[in-house]
Amino acid sequence: MSMDAVVIMAKAPEAHMVKTRLTPPLDPGTASYLYCCFLLDKLEQVRCLNDIYPMVAYTPYDRVNFFKGIRPPGFTLMPQTGGHLGERLANVSGYLFEHGYEKVVILDSDSPNLPTGYIYDSMRCLDKTDAVIGPCLDGGYYLIGLSTHMPELFQDIPWSTPRVTELTMEKAVNMGISVSLINEWYDVDTVEDLLRLKRDLEKPLDGSFLCRNTYRMVSTMDI
Repeated sequence: MSMDAVVIMAKAPEAHMVKTRLTPPLDPGTASYLYCCFLLDKLEQVRCLNDIYPMVAYTPYDRVNFFKGIRPPGFTLMPQTGGHLGERLANVSGYLFEHGYEKVVILDSDSPNLPTGYIYDSMRCLDKTDAVIGPCLDGGYYLIGLSTHMPELFQDIPWSTPRVTELTMEKAVNMGISVSLINEWYDVDTVEDLLRLKRDLEKPLDGSFLCRNTYRMVSTMDI
């Protein structure tokens, strides 16, 4: 098996620290529990992938015991290091390529029903291009994959803005890096996103991941 890593970027589900744009209408405790459901479903999705090394890059550093408690067998844990998101992504990439991995695909934990096929698509793209991006409808990305360490891709990007994917693509072109774009999907950050998720879980889209923990929670919400 080739040394291909799929890494989930994860936060400990602490009230007032995750899904803050959903409060209100959700209270902070409910929002943090919802994010925990997202995270559990993302772990299950990655656990079921074939021929990859599953990993979780977690924050904060002192919550390692929480992640030890929820990780499925076979998952490697690594702490996120660095300040802003770009530094943390670059550090994850650098560490894994230094340790011999040939492809690194990094996922967010905000898209619980992301079709599993999109992750496999990203791995195939890395056979042909240097990088791959899974763009979000809000202008960010839910996935970035690399075939070698390219820290410059994560520098001088205005994170949490609608231009993240656009400016990352521009940077890649300027650096002579070949990039594939796979299908768009959506993160669940706002009330509108949550309403869409609820609709989609009630009538799943073709190929979307059946995120059971999230479904059980969202189906009972009155939003």
